[in-house]
Amino acid sequence: MKKYWLLTVLVAVSILLSLLFSACVARKGEPITQKQFLLKDETIANGERVFMANCQKCHPGGEAGLGPAINSNPAPQFIKRFQMRHGLGVMPSFKKTEISKNDLHDISSYLKAWKHY
Repeated sequence: MKKYWLLTVLVAVSILLSLLFSACVARKGEPITQKQFLLKDETIANGERVFMANCQKCHPGGEAGLGPAINSNPAPQFIKRFQMRHGLGVMPSFKKTEISKNDLHDISSYLKAWKHY
């Protein structure tokens, strides 16, 4: 039981630190447009579809909107997936019936592809 409590505390601290640092990060550059990025991998293409359906409203193009910019967020992908699944602050949580585990990983692949673009 102590292991789970410690793990929960570590994840919470990691999320809070990533949010703190991401708020201080300047935007990386020009907004990303679809014309700049060709989606050849089906995993990344599915990640884009799910992102557009669920995340685009608050994080347009991965930039700040109603939510903070995620293109420049240095948090590891597993923390971003944890936040998508459980929500934090005003961000809603997305249950497995809304975004499957595979779709969550595809969104991560999509976001990671933007960083390596």
